[in-house]
Amino acid sequence: MTMADVSLNVYGESKCFDDDGRLKRTGSVWTASAHIITAVIGSGVLSLAWATAQLGWVAGPTVLLLFSFVTYYTSALLSDCYRTGDQVTGKRNYTYMDAVRANLGGFQVKICGVIQYVNLFGVAVGYTIASSISMMAVKRSNCFHKHGHHAACNVSSTPYMIMFGVMEIVFSQIPDFDQISWLSIVAAVMSFTYSTIGLGLGVAQVAETGKIEGSLTGISIGTEVTEMQKIWRSFQALGAIAFAYSYSLILIEIQDTLKSPPAEAKTMKRATLISVAVTTVFYMLCGCFGYAAFGDQSPGNLLTGFGFYNPYWLLDIANIAIVVHLVGAYQVYCQPLFAFVEKTGSDWYPDSKIITKEIDVLIPRCKPFKINLFRLVWRTIFVIITTVISMLMPFFNDVVGILGAFGFWPLTVYFPVEMYIVQKKIPKWSGRWICLQVLSGACLVISIAAAAGSFAGVVSDLKVYRPFKTPN
Repeated sequence: MTMADVSLNVYGESKCFDDDGRLKRTGSVWTASAHIITAVIGSGVLSLAWATAQLGWVAGPTVLLLFSFVTYYTSALLSDCYRTGDQVTGKRNYTYMDAVRANLGGFQVKICGVIQYVNLFGVAVGYTIASSISMMAVKRSNCFHKHGHHAACNVSSTPYMIMFGVMEIVFSQIPDFDQISWLSIVAAVMSFTYSTIGLGLGVAQVAETGKIEGSLTGISIGTEVTEMQKIWRSFQALGAIAFAYSYSLILIEIQDTLKSPPAEAKTMKRATLISVAVTTVFYMLCGCFGYAAFGDQSPGNLLTGFGFYNPYWLLDIANIAIVVHLVGAYQVYCQPLFAFVEKTGSDWYPDSKIITKEIDVLIPRCKPFKINLFRLVWRTIFVIITTVISMLMPFFNDVVGILGAFGFWPLTVYFPVEMYIVQKKIPKWSGRWICLQVLSGACLVISIAAAAGSFAGVVSDLKVYRPFKTPN
């Protein structure tokens, strides 16, 4: 290392290293926004028309707005926990678990870790299933165009899951979170692409028919569903909307990529505001125009449920954009899990060359790409496991709904609220303390209801369950 490497700027800070001795972080409000949008605007945006159909014109948009506020508020609380104590000079917490350890400690750290990493694993399986459904939709769309809308056009999901798994094995070798910013930006652009197409098709359908479908209370009891089905579906809709906004389980890891000054919490709050505002606009437009177009018949996914058949080439573009987005989103969610396993391995076996040694792979006109044997083997095994589970249980997105239901309250609401109370030393039974606890309690009730709805969905899926087959 030369003297230039440790030179200081006018503030007495190193030009190459941050205050914790790590290489300078380079993330900005825009890279953080790209990470958040990639994580939040998943293909679930296209199921919001179905969710709105279950709740109706009054409750549907209201719930969307309420959860956008809750997500922004609790994310702002959580961003204040990145540093312990002073927001500029306090000790950094690199992961969600580190933040819980610094502020709450004890058994809660283990609970947080289990919930967070089980959810990350579940999301990886869910995204594998979702990507295969979009790839199948491209194949079926072309089949319908060629043979007519009533053709069988049955397609196996297994080859498409394997294709997605191979892509993820390659991208999972990107070493760190801060090196996937470009992938997040591409994925964010893709999310806007397919969301805009879904919105445009919904607007076109309303303009063509000249009629706004739907009702104030949602899908009708008796004609479409039974009273009990209405309840379960409403719970599932609450869950779909609530978890569509959830990204708190990777917020601290995203914040750890940000450069300073300004303080990381200030940048993260701005990125959160931008991302949640953009997300809410897209969610409202897609959900409401999709419901206006199809009413009670709104498909579970506007682009793969074949509410639309034409123009088929536009549907193909949208579904390809979904796949590209999910490739990036898979990495955004899995990088914290990868980092946790690799850090644990290096802590347990600090002298193992298999775990610690980096091998430079020369690439013409590029920086050498670093390969680590442990990273190569374990991440490949991880992707293979998620792919096999996806093939065995193609209805696993309902199971992910259950995992998400139990993860939403603790990770998005409970831990941020409790850590903020400790960080800011808010007195017990004060007005602010009571308001925070009421918010936490209300979100707990919603999580329980959503879990019940998702469990009912799993029971329904099991009745027609066929291994290695994704329902068309």
